[in-house]
Amino acid sequence: MFGGEDTGGGFRPSEGFQTFIVRFDEGPYVGFESFCGTVCAPLQPLARRSGAPAGDAGTRGRLRVAAMTERLTIGARGSPLALAQAALAQRAIESAHPGIATEIAVIRTSGDVSANRPLAEIGGKGLFTKEIDEALLSGRIDLAAHSLKDVPTRLPDGVALACHLEREDPRDAWIARDGRGIDALPAGAAVGTASLRRAAQILHRRPDIAIAPLRGNVGTRLDKLASGAVDATLLALAGLRRLGLESAASAVLDPEEMLPAVGQGIVAIACRSGDSRLRDRLSGIDHAPTAAAAAAERAMLARLDGSCRTPIAGLARIVPGGRLTLRGLVARPDGRETVALSETGAA
Repeated sequence: MFGGEDTGGGFRPSEGFQTFIVRFDEGPYVGFESFCGTVCAPLQPLARRSGAPAGDAGTRGRLRVAAMTERLTIGARGSPLALAQAALAQRAIESAHPGIATEIAVIRTSGDVSANRPLAEIGGKGLFTKEIDEALLSGRIDLAAHSLKDVPTRLPDGVALACHLEREDPRDAWIARDGRGIDALPAGAAVGTASLRRAAQILHRRPDIAIAPLRGNVGTRLDKLASGAVDATLLALAGLRRLGLESAASAVLDPEEMLPAVGQGIVAIACRSGDSRLRDRLSGIDHAPTAAAAAAERAMLARLDGSCRTPIAGLARIVPGGRLTLRGLVARPDGRETVALSETGAA
């Protein structure tokens, strides 16, 4: 017997156990009943074991007690990439805590509804998290899986980033219809992107290129590229990998030529800040190097008071010796002026 003690008049679960299945599988009777709370009523035999001698109806046999599976709901956007990232969160949580089962609830956000307008015009990146945060705070979901680069630096009261999954490759992928690189595109070629960060860095390098607004999920943007709406585009390599589309990349851009967005490649899991029990559980799957990089990048972004109206890039990495290097970039939207700095310090 485990998970509690037989008190004679009932079964007392160990502290921390909330829901149990009690199986009566030895002795003349077999069966089970479920119960909750701190003390249960005495077991009632459900069936006589076939071939067992008639015995005292009070014979208890041996109890086997097991905790029932706890269910948690993860909120996520409904795009293929968002669902792939929510599935990563599912696997991480269920692998670390076999007694937990998770399900995904799709939540349509304001950013999804207004998919054809620049984010700077409709309220910024918080539009991808607003409705999910509301569902979290109302208790409709227990957790939220986010692309960290979509999460504002100022979180709503009551919401906390509880853990970060190990970072995927943070670099940007360059995708051109004819496979040509940035420097090989003809003057006037159209590069599709809604990212001020990407546009500013492209224009700094190639001021003779036209930037065409291009929003939508990964598949939508690749379809528009294939249809000839633009000559090239840029996407996060992490997203392509998670969707099995890495082969679509014409080139992977080194951070020296295209510094990534703050948090790019990181899946963050949020929960209610007051849920200490869940936060403790999630701390066990927090990837420490990724968390350190995320904290440094987001601190820089907060210090710069960055928004979707300002081209800002940043990438932190743990370097040999356990120290952290942070590179940051701020640019004018037209790319004519950029400022880039790098600092190394304790992680």
